[in-house]
Amino acid sequence: MRRRTEPTVEQLHTDDAREAIRGGDTALGIELGSTRIKACLTTLGGEVIAAGGHEWENSLENGLWTYPLDAVHDGLRAAYADLAADVERRFSVSLDRVGAIGVSAMMHGYLAFDAEGKLLVPFRTWRNVNTARAAAALSDALEVNIPLRWSVAHLHQAVLDGEEHVARVDRVTTLAGYVHELLTGERILGVGDASGMFPIDPETGDYDAGMLAVADGLIHGAGAAHLRLADLLPRVRRAGEAAGRLSDDGARLLDPSGTLASGAVAGPPEGDAGTGMVATNAVTPRTGNVSAGTSIFSMVVLERPLGSRHEEIDIVTTPAGDPVAMVHCNNGASEIGEWAGVFREFARALGAEASADEVFTALLSGALERGADDGLLAYNHLSGEPIAGLDEGRPVIARTPSSTLSLGGLMRAQVRGSFATLSLGMRTLADEGVAIDDMRAHGGVFRTAGVAQRLLAEALGAPVTVGETAGEGGAWGMAVLAAYTRACADSEQPVLADWLNEHIFAGDQTTTIAPEPDDVADHAAYLDRWSAGLAIERAAVTAMP
Repeated sequence: MRRRTEPTVEQLHTDDAREAIRGGDTALGIELGSTRIKACLTTLGGEVIAAGGHEWENSLENGLWTYPLDAVHDGLRAAYADLAADVERRFSVSLDRVGAIGVSAMMHGYLAFDAEGKLLVPFRTWRNVNTARAAAALSDALEVNIPLRWSVAHLHQAVLDGEEHVARVDRVTTLAGYVHELLTGERILGVGDASGMFPIDPETGDYDAGMLAVADGLIHGAGAAHLRLADLLPRVRRAGEAAGRLSDDGARLLDPSGTLASGAVAGPPEGDAGTGMVATNAVTPRTGNVSAGTSIFSMVVLERPLGSRHEEIDIVTTPAGDPVAMVHCNNGASEIGEWAGVFREFARALGAEASADEVFTALLSGALERGADDGLLAYNHLSGEPIAGLDEGRPVIARTPSSTLSLGGLMRAQVRGSFATLSLGMRTLADEGVAIDDMRAHGGVFRTAGVAQRLLAEALGAPVTVGETAGEGGAWGMAVLAAYTRACADSEQPVLADWLNEHIFAGDQTTTIAPEPDDVADHAAYLDRWSAGLAIERAAVTAMP
C-alpha cells in the first residue's frame, strides 16, 4: 500500500492491503483531468493501495474546446481496468467491491441535456472564452464576478446567441455531475463544483436564491422565458452528505466484466479545485493552496468577504461550503511537460532511457540560478487567458540577441512563465488585505524537490509548503472525500477539517520554503518585463491564426 503512486515509495504490509481490499474497507477516487483520467484506491485512512490511469485530450471543434462523451465512458473503463490490474498484480486478489466512491473532474463548463437525457451540444469545457458578453451582463446584474468559464455564463451566452438547442434544455451539469449520475443515478453536485455553476449562499450552502431570481430575469429578457435555473441545476450537497450509492449500471460502466459489485457509498461529486484543497489540507480560513496542472489556480479560504468585486477573483467554496477566493488561470504546466517530452525524446535518440521524474529533475536542476533567464521570456498560453487579457494563446519563447541560452535558463523561464499569470491575480488579493497563514502547493511539477516550490514562493511573495501528498493529485483527494462520506454515514458527521487532521494528515511530512526579500523583488521586476512582453503573445496570435 503506498502513500504515493510511484512504485519506489514505502508500502504498508501486503496482508493489510489484501484484507482491506477483500473487506471492502477502501475508497475509490476517480478524477477526469484535462489530459488524464486517474483512478486511485485507498484505505479508509487515505493510504494509497493502487492506481490506474488513461490519457485523453481535448479537441478544438467549431472554435470550441470539447471532449466527446464516448471518450468519457471509454476513459472511465480504461482507468478502472488499469487500477484493477494494478490491484491484481500487487496483491493477487480481484477488486470485487469498494466501500466508498467519488468522482471529480474539471470544474465549470457546460453540459446541456434535453428531457430524454440527450446531449444537445458538445461538452463546452472551462477552457472556452467565448462567453464574454454573457459573463459581463451577469456580473453587472448580480454584482459578483461571473467568470467566462462558469456554467451560467455558457447558458446565458447560448441564449444571447439564439442557439437552437436552448429551446430544448431540460438540465445543465458539469462533467463531474454527469459522471456521478452515470454511476449512481443521482443528479447531485458537491457544493465546491456547484459554486462554479452559479454563486452559492454561504448561509444555506445552496445556490443564492436572490441571485437565481435576478439571473432568471436576465435570461428571460434575452428571449428564453421558459428556463428556470433552479430547475436546470443539480441539487447541491456538502462534503460528507449522502449522494447515493454505486448502482448496478454504474458498476457495469466501470467494470463490464461484472466483477465489481454495486452498493458503495458515493460522496458528492467535486471539481478539481475542491479535491486540490483536500489533497493539501487547505480547507480552513487563512489557508490556501496552488494546484498546478494543465491549468493553474490558487484557492484561499476567506475569513471575511472581499471589499469589492474583481474580474480576476472568483468566489467559490470549499467542499464543506466555506467561501474561497480563487485565482484561475487557463494555462499551467502543460508547456513545461512538452519541453520535458522533447528532451526525453532527445535522450532516447542518444540511446539513453530516463523516467519522467528523472527528466524533470535534470531539466530543473539549474532553474534556481538567478539571472539564468535574463533576456528570456516564455509564455505558456495554449488557450485564451482572461487575467492576462488574451482571447487566444500561442506558446512563445522570445529572447534578446545578447542573452545566453542555457538549459537552466530555459527551464527557469518556463517555470516562472507558468506562474506569472497567477502572480497578477494574487496581487489583487494582497491589495484586499487577505491574510494567508499557510499556502500549500500540489501537482506533478512539485515532485522535483524544492525547485518549482521555491520559484512559486518568490512569485507569491509568501512561504509555500509542499507535503508528501503533493504529487497525489485530485483522484487521491476525491478518494479521501469519499472515505469522509463513508465515515459520516457510519457515525455522527465530524467537521471535515478536524477529520482530515485526525485521520489523513496526522503524520504528514511537509517542507516549507520562505522566499528571500531580494528574490521577491527580482520576481516583481521580472513580472513587469513579462507583462510588457505580452505584446509578443498578441502579435503571435495575429501572425499565426
